[in-house]
Amino acid sequence: MQVITYPHPILRYQCKPVQKIDQELRDIIDQMFEEMYKGDGVGLAANQVHLPYRLFVLNTSGDQTKTENEYVFINPVIIKKRGSAESEEGCLSFPEIHAPVIRPTDIVIQGVGADGQVQEFHWNGFAAKAVQHETDHLNGITFIDRLSSLHLLNIRESLLELELEFDTNRRLKLLPSDEEIAAQIKEMERKYC
Repeated sequence: MQVITYPHPILRYQCKPVQKIDQELRDIIDQMFEEMYKGDGVGLAANQVHLPYRLFVLNTSGDQTKTENEYVFINPVIIKKRGSAESEEGCLSFPEIHAPVIRPTDIVIQGVGADGQVQEFHWNGFAAKAVQHETDHLNGITFIDRLSSLHLLNIRESLLELELEFDTNRRLKLLPSDEEIAAQIKEMERKYC
């Protein structure tokens, strides 16, 4: 398992709802936390590690010793949003790229935990922003899609570098074709979706 970077097509994939939770899925969730911490992240969506499942992991402290701050959201839905503020965001799938994004400041989210129990949280500030960022990923939306034209222009050179690296890796056959990716996704969906 490793974090997928822009412009990999799975980042635009709308993840499918999870239909069952078993020990293998819990092991996947544990691996997602490991990858998130390895990249110094605070959240990680399944499609960021090439999985088509509607789930993400979160620890807004970013500290793996603070397991009380770890959350798993399977089939999450944001049911309320309120307020608005602009703040800097980054993403493990866009290494070393940061830009200001406008998002609601207060949210209520529902989802299922790794234990199979329905959970609901009301969060504001940084936690609300992180939840929205990860939920966007599950819908095939990245934080750069929420940037103003000016902010997008400011990071364009960095995005072009990532695109060039991706194209080079494709030409060298280090990355699968779009058709191969689609076949891999269908196979994985059979397991949990």
